[in-house]
Amino acid sequence: MNFTKILADQRVFFNSQKTKSIKFRKMYLEKLRDLIIKNEEFLYEAIYKDFGKSRFDTYNTEISFILKDIEYYLKNLNLLAKPKKVRTNLANQLGKSKIHSEPLGCTLVIGAWNYPYQLSLSPLVTSMAAGNTCIIKPSEVAENTMKAIAKIINENFPNDYIFVAEGGVEEITEILKLKFDKIFFTGSTKVGQIVYEAAAKNLTPVTLELGGKSPAIVTANADFEVAAKRIVWGKFLNAGQTCVAPDYILVDEKVKDSFLDTLKSYIQKFNYQPDSEHYTKIINQRNFERLVNFIEKDKIYFGGNHDSQKLHIEPTILHPIDWDDAVMQEEIFGPILPVLTFNNLNEALLKISEKEKPLAAYLFTNNSEEKESFTSKISFGGGCINDVVMHLSNENLPFGGVGNSGIGNYHGKFGFDTFSHKKSVLERVTWGEPDLKYPPYTEKKMTWIKKLL
Repeated sequence: MNFTKILADQRVFFNSQKTKSIKFRKMYLEKLRDLIIKNEEFLYEAIYKDFGKSRFDTYNTEISFILKDIEYYLKNLNLLAKPKKVRTNLANQLGKSKIHSEPLGCTLVIGAWNYPYQLSLSPLVTSMAAGNTCIIKPSEVAENTMKAIAKIINENFPNDYIFVAEGGVEEITEILKLKFDKIFFTGSTKVGQIVYEAAAKNLTPVTLELGGKSPAIVTANADFEVAAKRIVWGKFLNAGQTCVAPDYILVDEKVKDSFLDTLKSYIQKFNYQPDSEHYTKIINQRNFERLVNFIEKDKIYFGGNHDSQKLHIEPTILHPIDWDDAVMQEEIFGPILPVLTFNNLNEALLKISEKEKPLAAYLFTNNSEEKESFTSKISFGGGCINDVVMHLSNENLPFGGVGNSGIGNYHGKFGFDTFSHKKSVLERVTWGEPDLKYPPYTEKKMTWIKKLL
């Protein structure tokens, strides 16, 4: 595939100014929406081959996000794209100032395998809404969904506007040599570093949606039933292959036994069997083996069973665990949940703050002081108090990381801004201008300049 030519064609198309039309953007957003709805069963079949993922979970965690994003931009695009009036300072009177949102140009979206539809198509939707062209590179790890995305897009959209590139490392390596106006990447920190380095050679701005070890803190003031139920759901959704899933739990030592018992009861209640609709398999053998190596027999509090043929790992709680254990040295990204304890919340928060900043963090408590400590003392991309994962579903909240967990954010208005350049324009009248800024300079002019500036 000649990616150089595809990008060159997209550059010509972008320079035709067609994508700057709001009518054009809405027309193709509606077309994408209609294609997703029309091909819903096809999308379900493809992702089932990759994950064994149910129609319910695929719609709930993937397709609904994309459709909601499209509807958001169809409803709000006129307002988002409208130039924003801002105050004009005294020195520039008489004049008016505006900020224009203009598309960046030719963009590249690199998707991730764990939510292959959402993490490829939601950034695409945002790029389209902002008026850009786009090349999408879905992850080849979820091969069937990659092919499904390519078929739907490449057979229905002009390649010089939107194009899906199939392939693996060789193809993405070639693509990253090209000069884009924006790169949007979702995936691991390790690969994110490679993308960032490649982009730097062309001074291409990059948004990196990465990951990290996202903590869930449970204090003695928490509702244990709610905490356990929501943590179990969020952790074992997609078999733990979720970038914002709770990576580990920190629970108050005083209530540890009671909470662990409640946690175990909800895992049993939700019945995560190998062939159950609400539980997926591990994506491939390599990831399966990596995860199994985390399960030390003497650390198993609950679960631990696994089947290499079915790529199934039973929801597993590890306890007791300390910070030096192997499972605490990297993001788990699977159905293994280490549980640590603390005696003092502030000390626990300090310990978290000494680590790399996580993509998400969660606190379960009904104590207002503990809530304040949580939000003010640790840095994280985004999170919840008394829930997990659900902050992603609010398009009014930006989604993104900080530090090692990412650069930049998106969703709703924030995504539109990510794929736009904010162009400042000052317009002044052509009459009535004092000559203060022009030579010759005098002390009197200097006095006025000090007052104005």
